[in-house]
Amino acid sequence: MTQLRVLIADDHPLFREGVAALLDSDEGTVVVGQAETGRSALDMANEHLPDLVLLDLSMPDGGLWALGEIKKLDTPPVVAILTVSEDDEDIFTALKSGADGYILKGIGGRDLLAAVEDLAAGRSYVSPGLAMKVLQAMRSPAKADAEDDPLDSLTAREEEILRLVATGKSNKEVGRALDLQEKTVKHYMTIILQKLQVRNRTEAALMAHGRWPET
Repeated sequence: MTQLRVLIADDHPLFREGVAALLDSDEGTVVVGQAETGRSALDMANEHLPDLVLLDLSMPDGGLWALGEIKKLDTPPVVAILTVSEDDEDIFTALKSGADGYILKGIGGRDLLAAVEDLAAGRSYVSPGLAMKVLQAMRSPAKADAEDDPLDSLTAREEEILRLVATGKSNKEVGRALDLQEKTVKHYMTIILQKLQVRNRTEAALMAHGRWPET
């Protein structure tokens, strides 16, 4: 069985080592590196080529800086923020900078493993207590005028794909449901993100929930 390769970046050794021990105890994951700074996180991402990076915001060199740099790599890994911060600016800046997930450190071990599994499958993850905050902000008049809703620019096929993504399905699962190749779904998602002017699947899914609450 292929294991998910995870890099953990956090400047608090006790917390970092605890998360590493949890992930290493799961047969589906292996921790390939532990970083204490944003710079070392970038260096280790280059060296170890992880599938997933769990990245703290508040550490030397800055987690947001590391996020931006890691996402510039030729084949960027999935990156999820793992932090104590519930600050609106931190949440939205991280998502707009390309974070695939935003996880609060109060999460339990079992839930963290489930979140990692979702991220590994190509699904986005935002801690439940924050998801509604993000959705409300995106639905506010200041964020989007109903008369100029970018969702209206989607074709029927693009809308069909987005609705499935909004239910938490990965590209592979969407392809299986619609009888499409995974790479075709990925191509459609690139176009969808461009049309909606969002950076990642999380923002796109939240916009979909705002328009189609039943998804």
